[in-house]
Amino acid sequence: MPKSVTSPLQKKLAAMLVEHRKAAGLRQVDLAEKMGVYQSWVTHMESGQRRIDVVELIELGKILGFDPVDVVRKLSRK
Repeated sequence: MPKSVTSPLQKKLAAMLVEHRKAAGLRQVDLAEKMGVYQSWVTHMESGQRRIDVVELIELGKILGFDPVDVVRKLSRK
């Protein structure tokens, strides 16, 4: 399986992360500050231009208030 950042699952994950950020009431710049990254990192993540590793997903879950396991389960459903 190619590691494409434009895969349907990657796009779905990016959309889910945007929803969680907005539900948490954070702007991209706020999330970037909490993650200790540049806003461009968040922009690339949310646009699907950057792949998210499992450690980042766990950290995002802590900051945004979601369970990473639930996100993975939703992504794995057809």
